[in-house]
Formats: sequence, structure tokens, C-alpha cells
Amino acid sequence: MAQPDDVLDDEHYPAYTMGRAAEMTGASQDFLRRLEKARLFTPSRSAGGHRRYSRYHLLLAARVREMVGQGVALEAACRIVVLEDQLQEALQRNRSQPHRQQAEAA
Repeated sequence: MAQPDDVLDDEHYPAYTMGRAAEMTGASQDFLRRLEKARLFTPSRSAGGHRRYSRYHLLLAARVREMVGQGVALEAACRIVVLEDQLQEALQRNRSQPHRQQAEAA
């Protein structure tokens, strides 16, 4: 079982109900359902079957909501956010392996 400190630090822990997630992102509950349907993310489910969102889900939802508010189609905004995250992950991996890059250059 996760310890309280682990849960507080884990951005992927499903801590928020749909209502709270909608409130925190400024989006409607329907918008969050549409993000799930667009496969931006899949929220966890409580024992009772209710959707549970993580801080990471909220960050993604807020980014997509901002783009949609600027006129970008929902599906396009979801794809952009996914690609941005993939790019960030790749950049972080590259930064964490400088010794490998130097060895390959030699």
C-alpha cells in the first residue's frame, strides 16, 4: 500500500473526482469525458466505478482546454499535447545521457 508521502509526491496518483477535476481545470465534466473519448488519457476508476484523475491528467486537460479556447479543434489539441510530452521526455532522456553522446562522438 502506498504511503501518504508517496501519494502526495506522485503526479500520477488518481486523487481527484470528476467534479473536483472539472473545477480545478475550469472545464466541464463533459469536456473531461471528451478528452477520455479522444484518448488523451484514461482516468482510473474507484471501487464504485467513478472516474478518478491525477495531477498529470489535470495538467493535460488544462493545456488542451487552453488550446480549444484559442480555436484549435479538440482532437488536434490532444495530439499536440501528446507530441509535446513525447518531445519533453525525449529531451530529458538525451540530457540524462551526456556520457553516451560524448562516447559516440569520439
